[in-house]
Formats: sequence, C-alpha cells, structure tokens
Amino acid sequence: MPVEPPVETPRDLAEAFRLMALSPRTPIAGGTDLMVRITGEIGSPPDQVLDLSRLEELRGIALEDGRLTLGALTTYAEIRRSGLVARSLPVLAEAAATVGAVQIQNRGTLGGNIANASPAGDTLPLLLALEAVIEVGGARGERSIPADQFWIAYRTTALAPDELVLRVRIPLVEARQVRFRKVGTRRAQAISKVVLALAWEQADRKDRWSHVRLALGSVADRPIRARSTELYLEGSRATLETADGAAETVAAEIRPIDDVRSTADYRRQVTARILHRIIRDAGGW
Repeated sequence: MPVEPPVETPRDLAEAFRLMALSPRTPIAGGTDLMVRITGEIGSPPDQVLDLSRLEELRGIALEDGRLTLGALTTYAEIRRSGLVARSLPVLAEAAATVGAVQIQNRGTLGGNIANASPAGDTLPLLLALEAVIEVGGARGERSIPADQFWIAYRTTALAPDELVLRVRIPLVEARQVRFRKVGTRRAQAISKVVLALAWEQADRKDRWSHVRLALGSVADRPIRARSTELYLEGSRATLETADGAAETVAAEIRPIDDVRSTADYRRQVTARILHRIIRDAGGW
C-alpha cells in the first residue's frame, strides 16, 4: 500500500538545515527514485520527507575559477540545454541524455542521482572520472567531498544524516579527453547494465596518456574507479596492443554480479570491449 509520509517544504537553505538538524528527513527533488519507494515497490518508505523544490540556492549552472559548478537541483534537461555545458563539458550533456527518457530528464536532478547512490547511477562514473568535488552542508557548516570518497558502500554515501548535497564542482582541464558509454536493454527507460567513463590527458595523438581515470557503474556494489587498469594505461599510447592489454586488465579487475538485468560474465565482457573500442578510436585504429 502507498504511504503518505509527512512533508516539510523549507523556504530557504537555512530553514532546510534547521529541519534536518532537528530530525533527519529524506530529501525529495525530482522524486524519480523516491516516489517508487513511497509506493512500496522498492525498499522501505521514508518516515519524513524534505521537499527541496523552493531552494533556489541549489539551482543554476556556472563557470567559476576554471570549474563547472552545478547546483544539486539542476535537472538533466537543463544540463542538456545548457550552452555553457555544451561549450565546456559536452560529455556531461551526453551522459544526461542517457538518463531515463524525456519525462525523467525533466524531473530528475544531478544531486538526486548523487545522493541516491545507486551502483547503476548513470552520471556517477562520469563524475568519478572527471574528479568532481561534491559540496554538502548542514547546520554545522559546509564541506567538500571528492567524488572518489563519496560512495562508500551499496547505496551508502559519506553524507552525515543531517547533511544535504548542495552542488557539484567539476575541474575543467584543457588537455583532457573524456569518453562516456552506457549499455542498457534499450536506448531509453533502461537501467544500465554497464556504465563506463574514461578520462585522460594528451597533448596530441602521438603523446602518451597521463592522468588516466577509468570509472565504472553497474559492475560493483557502488560506482568505482578501476585503479589497476588506470595504472596500466598511465604512460601508454593508444595502440592496438594497449587496447588488448587494457581490456584484459579491466576484465580481471572488476567483480560484477549476476542479477535480473544481466550476468556477471556479460558485464565483464562488455566492459572490456567498450574500453577496447574507446582506446582504438582514440588512436585512430
């Protein structure tokens, strides 16, 4: 049976912090995940809900000090439409376009995807690969958490019970190349079977790769960095031999599971093949 938990709607961030300090509540932004919980279909319903819809402080996309800053209430549709995102980080708009379908993109928010902490969260591997910083806050103040320290276990984050996700800051690096790929049953309205984001720095096609970051979703209990594969790729060139070795390395590194959406073997093979293709394409093979 659906439940109707009590809902508080703060008028500003200070009031939201005060309410969270009094008694931790489950935040609702777009509600694309929370509403499923409220109906009782997945997980247990929340006891209390905090409606963030009036918090204008959590909206907006800006370029600040060489970083792209996105408020937690920024929707996927806003990311897709943003000229600033298109110019500075088009791969983020590419990732936003893979989330659900148009209806979900109009409601779902970047902060919601982050706080929901699903291993299959479409944008989360990209934030890991881009070394994003997630800014959170509460009545005790604000703090910054690097993305690779934010998701700590299955659907568990580094957020304290009285904290909210406020914004995301993504450093923009001129020499950085980024690739993103999601594999699902369909092109839309599909939970991911594999999500992969690969970032590296390279002066030109012949130069060796540096600062390699490879992040994956749906292959572990949380979004992860494939650190052994990163080490393999660091200092390499995009050759067929590199592609072969990286594919073997990532297939050995990850520990996916069998579930209703896919098998562990499928996820392992697809992850390796996607990475192989990206490296080949980068080298012009």
